Amino acid sequence: MAIETTFAIIKPDAVEKNLAGAILAHIEKAGFKVRGAKRIHLTRAQAEGFYAEHKERGFFGELCAFMSRGPVFVLALEAEGAITKWRETMGATDPAAAAEGTIRKLFGASKGENATHGSDSPGAAARELAYFFASYELL
Repeated sequence: MAIETTFAIIKPDAVEKNLAGAILAHIEKAGFKVRGAKRIHLTRAQAEGFYAEHKERGFFGELCAFMSRGPVFVLALEAEGAITKWRETMGATDPAAAAEGTIRKLFGASKGENATHGSDSPGAAARELAYFFASYELL
């Protein structure tokens, strides 16, 4: 398997509950190297731009409001097969359905407030990383 870099967000619900450190520890314990990290507060326009592919879906407004309600951590994570590995480490979107020991099972409250985001493909990872990081920021 090849070394990849994927994109992750520690979402506002987790930051509000002071869980960012615990989630970062979980990430590192899972074998990821953090190649980039920023704590930012998304504007509504930034959230809308990031989630533009979902603009026609009914949950778009609620999602953008949620993602811009407080600070988040945006991350570039590196590992062998990072995209698949990160999605497995996060667990299912719905924390109630997530496997034991996954981030969403441990720290998520609901399908909407599930603590983390992760890219679902190499194309999405490239787009999402570029949305938040200049190439020189990724070590």
